[in-house]
Amino acid sequence: MKWSEEQLVKRCLEKDGFAQKQLFEYYSKRMMGVCLRYSYDYEEAQDVLQIGFIKVFNKLETYNFEGALEGWIRKIIVNTALDNIRKNKRNNESIELEKIDFQLNNNEENGFDALNAEDLLTIIQKMPTGFRTVFNLYAIEGYSHKEIAEQLNITISTSKSQYSRARVYLQNILLKEKIS
Repeated sequence: MKWSEEQLVKRCLEKDGFAQKQLFEYYSKRMMGVCLRYSYDYEEAQDVLQIGFIKVFNKLETYNFEGALEGWIRKIIVNTALDNIRKNKRNNESIELEKIDFQLNNNEENGFDALNAEDLLTIIQKMPTGFRTVFNLYAIEGYSHKEIAEQLNITISTSKSQYSRARVYLQNILLKEKIS
């Protein structure tokens, strides 16, 4: 990146198109990974990414330089993905490819050595929306079940149940497809 985060944000606030392009290009690949985890397909994820970055630029003046800019952007992108899920009303049931590799540690029990991020993303996208959303928020984003319940307007026990069912669903898919 050509500028520090602070310089980049200030230039973006001045409506510097080059700075805005730099910000988008620097963070969009990682945020696309987030969008893919919450979306059924690539096209839906692209829509969420675009809407999310519009929100980022519209709310940039509220960023107070406390904490990482990436974390602030990620929160907006996750919230945009959740808004998309709510809007589409598919609440019954994605993996930053650069950062997440999924390892199944109990090799004797399941016979799998490791599952790379691309394979995991494919499987997660097959999950019903509720399972996928809670799995992502809890296992990937690190939200508590209480926070998930508040975000999705569900009970804590529903969040825990959805997460448990998502794990079983994931294990069943892995066993069925014998991915290694």
